[in-house]
Order: sequence, then structure tokens, then C-alpha cells
Amino acid sequence: MSRIGKRPIEIPNKVNVTFQGQTVLVKGPKGELSLDLVPQIAVEQVEGVLQVTRQDESRVARQLHGLSRTLVANMVEGVHQGFQKRLEIQGVGYRAQVQGRNLILNVGYSNPVTIEPPEGIQIAVESNTNVIVSGISKELVGNVAAQIRAVRPPEPYKGKGIRYAGEYVRRKVGKAGKK
Repeated sequence: MSRIGKRPIEIPNKVNVTFQGQTVLVKGPKGELSLDLVPQIAVEQVEGVLQVTRQDESRVARQLHGLSRTLVANMVEGVHQGFQKRLEIQGVGYRAQVQGRNLILNVGYSNPVTIEPPEGIQIAVESNTNVIVSGISKELVGNVAAQIRAVRPPEPYKGKGIRYAGEYVRRKVGKAGKK
């Protein structure tokens, strides 16, 4: 039995969970999300708690048990509290700004890079060098943050680039001088 899969999911007060066949719909104060489950996985609601179970002991069911539980738990947490990722921009002259919904990055290229976030994702900039990506879908928030980081990943010699907040970048020494 999956250790993660058998843990119950607490449903907060303002969150409503409904089932339509193999589709789980989660509505909360921040929005609504849905997920189509495979036929080998079932979700039941008992007294304010969701329980994810397997229909059989097949290999596919065992593999997807913990994953399905985590996806449903992330949906419940997302519509209740939301998710956010923070990015830091380091480098002389590197900065970010928000224009409408779009993020404009000046990170050493000849032209600024524009990133248009998908529906349901909000981008905020603090002090020109800190970018906050937030939304209700953990997957979308992570993907958009990875897209932003991929514009100029941190390089190992001077440490310039875009990195996640708290990310450690291993530094290299560089060329040795003449002796």
C-alpha cells in the first residue's frame, strides 16, 4: 500500500468537492480546478475528509495511487490558499517589470524578453529584482517560474542570472592568471 496514497486529505471549510464519474471538481474561494482520474483510482468523501483508494492491485494502480492523492491534495490546497514561487534576478543592469499582465525582463540581451502568463497566473515584481509567480494550480505556477528562469539561468562563474529564491548556485573558479 502506498504510504502517500493512504493518507487522508482534509477539506477546509470553504472548499467544496464534487465528483462526476472519474472527474474530481474542487471549488474554493480562489477558484476551481478539475482532474480526470484513471479508472483504477477512486476518490471518496467521508465526513470532511477525502480518501484516495485503488480499485485493484494492478501495477498501474499501484504506480498512480500516491500520484493521484498528491494531485487531489494540491488542488484542494490551491483553491484554498494558492501557490507561489519567488525568483531573484542577479546581475548589473538586470531588472524586471510588469506591463499589464506581461512580464518584461531586461537580462543582458539586446532586446527585452516578454513573457505572457497563461490564464490563472499572476506575476508581481518587487524592487525590480524579485519576481513572484502565483496562482491556484501548482503545476502551472511551477511551469511559468521555470520558463522565467530559463530566459537567463544562473551561470557558475559570476552568479549572474535568474534563480529561485534560496537556490544555491555552485561557483567555479575560472581561469588562473599568469605566474
